[in-house]
Amino acid sequence: MVRRPSTNIEHPKQVNRILLFIALFSSLSQAKPPNIIFFLVDDLGQRDVGCYGSQFHETPAIDQLAKEGMLFKNAYATCHVCSPSRASILTGKYPARTNLTEWLGGRPERDYEPLHHGEKLTALPDEEVTLAETLKRHGYATANYGKAHVSMNPKTYGFDEEITGWVRSYHYPFGGAYDTKLPAKEGDYYTDKLTDAALDFIERNQDQPFFVHLEHFAVHDPIQGRPDLVEKYRKKLAAMPEQKGPDFILEPNPDGPQLTKEELKALAENDELQAHQDARVWWVKQKQDNVEFAGMLEATDESLARIRAKLKKLGLEENTIIVFTGDNGGMSASNQYRGINHQRKSLDAQFASSNLPLRGAKGWNYEGGIRVPLVVHWPGKTQANTTSQAIVTGTDFYPTLLEMLGLPALPAQHKDGRSFVPALKAKAYERGPIYWHFPHYSNHGYQSPNGAIRSGRYKLIEYYENGTVQLFDLENDIGERNDLSESQPEITQRLKKKLHDWRNEVGANMPYPKTATSKPAPGSRVLKPR
Repeated sequence: MVRRPSTNIEHPKQVNRILLFIALFSSLSQAKPPNIIFFLVDDLGQRDVGCYGSQFHETPAIDQLAKEGMLFKNAYATCHVCSPSRASILTGKYPARTNLTEWLGGRPERDYEPLHHGEKLTALPDEEVTLAETLKRHGYATANYGKAHVSMNPKTYGFDEEITGWVRSYHYPFGGAYDTKLPAKEGDYYTDKLTDAALDFIERNQDQPFFVHLEHFAVHDPIQGRPDLVEKYRKKLAAMPEQKGPDFILEPNPDGPQLTKEELKALAENDELQAHQDARVWWVKQKQDNVEFAGMLEATDESLARIRAKLKKLGLEENTIIVFTGDNGGMSASNQYRGINHQRKSLDAQFASSNLPLRGAKGWNYEGGIRVPLVVHWPGKTQANTTSQAIVTGTDFYPTLLEMLGLPALPAQHKDGRSFVPALKAKAYERGPIYWHFPHYSNHGYQSPNGAIRSGRYKLIEYYENGTVQLFDLENDIGERNDLSESQPEITQRLKKKLHDWRNEVGANMPYPKTATSKPAPGSRVLKPR
């Protein structure tokens, strides 16, 4: 008998198995990189969201994302107004370093202000290599929808497609560039149509990695909810027991003579612009009961649900990173001065929500102005339904996303960012201090221009008119009511020195006194004489 030569392949099934293994290995080695949905909500206070404790607003999609991902308790915007915060996300740099320190085009200087605003830029600097540009270089399709607000066409800094601009109305017609860029008709709601555009981009680019920077204009004013949802919350509010406490309180400027309870009471009764301007006090909303705002927020929550449903339908859900966050705190202090002796409808158009237990609002360096919600869903990497106490800020997204994608870091670009991937993997993570610098007067209060530092549990705010400082222990006083600057002088001086050293290191421009011959700094807006 003649024996055939021995072989390892004696059956057609073995051949099939080997070929299948080769194909599988090849497909794994060439697996599509993860997609990114950066879901950024304008003026969303941390406490507006259900998973952060809101009892009035309903945000089931955001809450579900938190159940499937990681929720951050100590996430911050790099500025308490929009444009600087948004630029930090794109550049990985603090506003003080890029000198884009105020919203664009900025609050005009007023005669009664003792300081000129600090010098500033009025657009995103051309030399910055944005996150979008970097991802595009690595083969990502990139799109920007909503409120870009860095005074540049997004296509000039890395986006293949854009539908951006300023919303004049959430009810069609939306105004501005949207009248030509965003297909819509009578009866359409802006947030829904912006989501349609994002869904279309995802559908068209499902076969390649994509980065969708969805910068919802909501929940920024004009405060206009979708009618069906507004009616839902109107009924909900009517059925609720009345909330305890005042509807509004007056917050004074910390950097000046302190007002007594009697003086604040008198000013509350004399709800008049000039009196409040002279005393530098501002109304701050204390309750979440705005049905228009609630309707806006739930429509935005529905947007997230629709995005996730599309990803699931296309089989992309497990290969898509979702970052959900806000650009600054909630607008519990009105945009421009507004008294409260008005009808409820008028008040709901002027004050969005309450940030309690956080103090202050958008436009303030108290926690209510800078602490934001943050949920990250990284399938297969983050443990579901987890909470992180890690301190993170807007500069950190750039290096974090690059590391999540396995792409090389660009430390010369995102030099103020720190990757929080260890925190996402539930490992030890210590970010170090974070900083704020706002050398301007705010649209949302009469407080002095100021800066701040958070280092560990402590936060120090320094005001630039009179040099007043406040020190708070955020672990024991999240509402920032107990100023420790006098009782803890060593900590106060240490943090103050760190803040000054940081300002010198980044080249922060400062406000300066007005004199008979002084002039506003470059970039400033000045009201024309009447």
